[in-house]
Amino acid sequence: MTAYPGPSLLTLACSLLLFACTAYVGRCRIKFAIKAPATSGHPQFEIAYRIQMNTLENTVAFLPVLWVFALNTSEFWATLLGSAWWLARVWYALAYARDPKTRGAGFGLSMLCFAALGLGGAWGVLRGLLG
Repeated sequence: MTAYPGPSLLTLACSLLLFACTAYVGRCRIKFAIKAPATSGHPQFEIAYRIQMNTLENTVAFLPVLWVFALNTSEFWATLLGSAWWLARVWYALAYARDPKTRGAGFGLSMLCFAALGLGGAWGVLRGLLG
């Protein structure tokens, strides 16, 4: 069996990032007295909730392209692009929490990394099918 330590660590890092986002929402729920199942209230709680949901939505799309790229194109480049994606998502979350208007750069970089992984993964699969 071939080991894929880079993508494996990134998968674990994504779980940690999702947990951190969930914890932030929980802290905001307590701080601003937002009772479940409410998903609105204080603006900072709504920001925390959007950070969590956007990160979750993006992670669900990211993990398959990370692994398709790693398995069919390059583990090294999957790890490099995936690490850049992960760091960009952390940047996005921190910027959004500070001032929602500043979240764009982190989001944009994560989308570029996602696109590179998706296109590169598709190229690797097609190359395998045709070669």
